[in-house]
Amino acid sequence: MTAASSIPGSADNVPGRFYSYLNSAVKIIGDYKGHEPLAHFLKNYFSREKKFGGKDRKQVTQLCYAYYRLGKSFTDLSFEQRVLLGLRLSSTEIAAPWRALFTIYNVPETFSGTVFPWKDQLSQQIDPAAFERSFFVQPDLFLRIRPGNEAVVIKKLEQAALPFEKEGDALCLPNTAKVSEVLSINSEVVIQDLNSQKVGGFFNKLKPVNGGSLPVRTIWDCCAASGGKSILAADVLGTVELTVSDIRPSMIANLKKRFHEAGIKHFRALVADAAKPDAQLSRERFDLVIADVPCSGSGTWSRTPERLHFFNTEEIKTYATLQRNILNSATRSVKPGGFLLYITCSVFKAENEDQVAWLQQQGWEVKDQQVLKGYTLKADTLFGALLQKKKHS
Repeated sequence: MTAASSIPGSADNVPGRFYSYLNSAVKIIGDYKGHEPLAHFLKNYFSREKKFGGKDRKQVTQLCYAYYRLGKSFTDLSFEQRVLLGLRLSSTEIAAPWRALFTIYNVPETFSGTVFPWKDQLSQQIDPAAFERSFFVQPDLFLRIRPGNEAVVIKKLEQAALPFEKEGDALCLPNTAKVSEVLSINSEVVIQDLNSQKVGGFFNKLKPVNGGSLPVRTIWDCCAASGGKSILAADVLGTVELTVSDIRPSMIANLKKRFHEAGIKHFRALVADAAKPDAQLSRERFDLVIADVPCSGSGTWSRTPERLHFFNTEEIKTYATLQRNILNSATRSVKPGGFLLYITCSVFKAENEDQVAWLQQQGWEVKDQQVLKGYTLKADTLFGALLQKKKHS
């Protein structure tokens, strides 16, 4: 790791702590192997290294994320140059000492690489250039106002002088906003990305028309994680019978806590592998199965750019196979005439349109299919498809 005293052209007007920040970031990058989220790794690292104050942690964290926003590109540059180039490309406000270090380290002034080289595998509706540019932009924090809470939520935000933008039930805030100190999370609002909120548009298509009966009463969220889509379904559709499952016991424990905070009392939660027929669930039939399946997560990599850096294209095939197994199992639990909502946070065609095409070959009818683009909105990019099962099957 380069010491400040050995840097060619070192300038007297750069405080030593900036060299220290850079050196610390380079050390962390060298130690981090991508086996856990970078946020978790940094939290554990800083808990061990007590010398870092709050401001120090913020600076070093920003540098680490800046490095990974370059993907696997610019390998001809040193670690220090890549960190600083990532900072130059991803920051809107850059302190004078960093600008001086750009000169000292001969950091390129413009972006001339390819940080996302898999453009030929993107879903067709995605603009490759715009999507690639989004990796240099930190997404915003989004909240969804739960029904009946709009007035109190807006009042609390205004009283706390927290800046926000509102569009429908969606609130956009700076990603550093400490909303949990102001609002009741899960009760008044749900922390939910903008396009995860737009999944509600699929649920709206299942609401009764002209005073008719609700076509969806029983729902199985087969890859529920912490239950965000289930809470959304309950908020949009009203009184429904919820069954939620996930392969991870920790997620089900978190889901139960969230449901309690959200006031959702009538539900059944199970630890189950959606890719394998469950002895209990395989005997049941639901009006709607939500399959928010495990995926590459490529639509969220501007939040977790370390995934961009460590990604291997073999993962697409691995996830596509898992998704197919989940669909094989979960679709059997849809009633004739019932619905499947297939969701990924992937941008890859193999995980999105190709899976829907396979379902069509099995006789499913596509009612709606969308790429929910977030790369120009400082949000995640998702894929969703609502399909209906043949009534006589």
